Amino acid sequence: MPLIDTPSYRSRPLLFFNRHIETIFPSLFFKAVDINYQRERLELADGDFLDLDWVQNHNTKLMIISHGLEGGTDRYYVKRTANYFSQRGWDILAWNCRSCSGEMNRLPCFYHHGATHDLADVVDHALKNRTYQQAVLFGYSMGGSLSLKYLGENPGRDSRIRGAVTFSVPCSLHDSARQLERRENRIYKMKFLKKLLVKIRKKALEHPDVIPVDPIENISSFDDFHRHYTVPLHGFENIGDFYKKATCDQFLPQINRPVLIVNAQNDPMLGKKCYPREVASQNPNVYLEIPTKGGHTGFTLWGKDYSWMELRAEAFLKILDVPASL
Repeated sequence: MPLIDTPSYRSRPLLFFNRHIETIFPSLFFKAVDINYQRERLELADGDFLDLDWVQNHNTKLMIISHGLEGGTDRYYVKRTANYFSQRGWDILAWNCRSCSGEMNRLPCFYHHGATHDLADVVDHALKNRTYQQAVLFGYSMGGSLSLKYLGENPGRDSRIRGAVTFSVPCSLHDSARQLERRENRIYKMKFLKKLLVKIRKKALEHPDVIPVDPIENISSFDDFHRHYTVPLHGFENIGDFYKKATCDQFLPQINRPVLIVNAQNDPMLGKKCYPREVASQNPNVYLEIPTKGGHTGFTLWGKDYSWMELRAEAFLKILDVPASL
């Protein structure tokens, strides 16, 4: 029964008494664990690059971790997951979207929620000429959207990819954008836009003939940002075309290997269409779990160096017939 009616995250710490604290507190105060990444630069066919961070122990199974919007492999939640599963017999590949590794990418464009061509290059590179027998995708927020879209838009992906585990996924990109326009969620919108506009200013200096700087001062919403920058830089016809093509929900019915989507009911960044109940009831490969609490990529377990998300992912791996530990 892919629509999971009894979520196992039921008790949040007393300090985390509402969805905003559940979401914001970990982001501001949780420190990343020390982990010994080995960085590799993947050169792309279009002349750009991606920075990949490995934790390799010569295991036969690989976990590929995709971060959230304006995140990176240095974020506490990525390092936490990498540490948890590397200690349980996994090789880890955490990858940075273009411009998210600490060094600006070369081309005028960088990334967006639907840019699965970069994830495809990462997966192909990771599995080529290596002895991995099994691989899974692990995605947070935007990274979850990328992972699901990647699997759904081409059901014939490498058979070694056994499935995906995703948390706090904006399954309907347009609906999530509308949710971020709500007054009580302004803090999240402004945080993301501030970071994105810093990058646009830098890119405008590097590519003045391609990227106009004038619209920046008037941008106050994601629609504004996408209209002035995402659409022209990534070749979309208009903002409607972007939302239509970049969102992952349309690809969920085609997914042919088990995936877990965990979206908290109180997630401040997700609108009603981000909970694909109908697809989960019809596609036996799409497992949807909706805990009442958790916030956005929160799900905190107080006093632990891991969250409930690692525990939930570990349990789901048994469905994929991938042992959580050796």
